[in-house]
Amino acid sequence: MFASFLPAAVGQLTESTSIALAESVQSQAIATPLTNELITTTYVKQGSGGTPFLLIHGFDSSVLEFRRLLPLLAVENETWAVDLLGFGFTDRLTGIEFSPDAIKTHLYYFWKTLINQPVILVGASMGGAAAIDFTLAYPEVVQQLVLIDSAGLQRGSPLSKLMFPPLDYLATEILRNPKIRDRISRAAYKNQNLASVDALYCAALHLEMPSWSQALAAFTKSGGYKAFSVKQLSEISPQTLILWGDTDKILGTGDAEKFHKVIPQTTLIWIPDCGHVPHLEQPQITANHILEFRI
Repeated sequence: MFASFLPAAVGQLTESTSIALAESVQSQAIATPLTNELITTTYVKQGSGGTPFLLIHGFDSSVLEFRRLLPLLAVENETWAVDLLGFGFTDRLTGIEFSPDAIKTHLYYFWKTLINQPVILVGASMGGAAAIDFTLAYPEVVQQLVLIDSAGLQRGSPLSKLMFPPLDYLATEILRNPKIRDRISRAAYKNQNLASVDALYCAALHLEMPSWSQALAAFTKSGGYKAFSVKQLSEISPQTLILWGDTDKILGTGDAEKFHKVIPQTTLIWIPDCGHVPHLEQPQITANHILEFRI
């Protein structure tokens, strides 16, 4: 049974992994310094044992992004995925600044409230940039870091300059367009058969949450995650695993080598026959590398 706070369209999911993860989505009211109100935060927790994994999704996404990877990690390990502030099914309260700094603060208080022990932090795409930012701020929380086709070496969105009325509304409505989302989905995969109708439902379900467009516009207007400097990346202390699809058409492949060169204690592994989303396109291979990397 699905949680009542999920949009009714969750019933349109067809793939077993999507349905199972959606049925696992929970929520917790989290106190943070960002507001006097509690932030109802959505997450998934499966498995037990070992150092917990904490999975962080990409831009304009949700915990459903990990529908294929999370169950594989959770077989013998405590595994969490969380909807970042301003994204997924987490509440978008008025008066909050939806920015990387706010996301980092909210993530810390989520971790402190529900996990409160060192984690293996796994970030995909924009979630990789969020994971880097979090690791630099709270190195004592992150035992190991895993970056999957990570953002963080390219500048923030050029759309940020357009995020004022009425262009902000028009920009988010473009992202709401099913044809545009289908085009983005197909660009993310090497195997086009995986850009299925179910994949589109998973990628679009959170668009029905209240204030989706306002929060997305506010985050984009903040500039999003800008490029980390060489100095910042060289200060990452945990052992870091870089997983990268060998045919990534979203970020390309050059950034993988750049991260590997600059971040200390890194291992770079190319995921074969894979685009921007190894955790969706090659979940078993991705899970095996993460589990082998774990201390």
